[in-house]
Amino acid sequence: MILRSWMFVPGDSEKKLGKGASLGADALILDLEDSVVDSRKPVARKMVCDYLKSADRSISQLWVRMNPLDGPHALLDLAGVIQGRPDGFFLPKAEHALDTELLGNYLDVLETEHGFDVGSTKVLSLATETAAAMLNINSYTEVNSRVVAISWGAEDLSAALGASSNSDEHGNLTPPYVLARTQCLVAAYACGVQAVDTAFTNFKDDDGLRKTCSDARRDGFLGKIAIHPAQVAPINEAFMPNVAEIEHARAVVDLFAQNPDEGTLSLDGKMLD
Repeated sequence: MILRSWMFVPGDSEKKLGKGASLGADALILDLEDSVVDSRKPVARKMVCDYLKSADRSISQLWVRMNPLDGPHALLDLAGVIQGRPDGFFLPKAEHALDTELLGNYLDVLETEHGFDVGSTKVLSLATETAAAMLNINSYTEVNSRVVAISWGAEDLSAALGASSNSDEHGNLTPPYVLARTQCLVAAYACGVQAVDTAFTNFKDDDGLRKTCSDARRDGFLGKIAIHPAQVAPINEAFMPNVAEIEHARAVVDLFAQNPDEGTLSLDGKMLD
């Protein structure tokens, strides 16, 4: 199943959690990492677990962004929310595809302990958030079978690299982050999972959001992270075929159906094979 919009919701905000079902996102990401300070993480885990147990999932899948595997909070996050049966975990700051194997092993144990189907909890790997992750991106030719998507992050990577900004004076990504975006896209297709574009952080710039969505879809991304409710609808719209695209696809199918013995045909002045 392709998920177009992935909307972050702070895990310790009762108000924002309460609005989650009305946002229309294909997936809600209940955040236990950056939006929750350390002192609030135990509270957030309980709130997220309770939300998972009671929330309507008819519109949105419910995912959890855990804390990095090499920190003190990761196992507490997993154990603290698994009873709520999240659809999946966002794995931040993954530095190698082997990190998905380690997370998969933890989930095997927890699912078995709670009587859940082993393998039912999926994983999205945030694969370019550190310098080491950038160097190890080629490890994603093989990933744990739980992994269904890969995304990338410009903000954490720029912090890791000591950059003053990840964009130039015109708002365009600078070369290190163009590279990260490209590596994420290629890695996702190399291991056969969904490529998810990173968030557009200027949530008041509707035109900028639509352009980044259009560029992402053109290049092969199948969805995008959202950080504000107003971004959800434009993202959903951008990652759906429009009327012209549907008509063109039908015309291509019809053309080849009418010419079953031809391997190469022409449509609207373009060669097709």
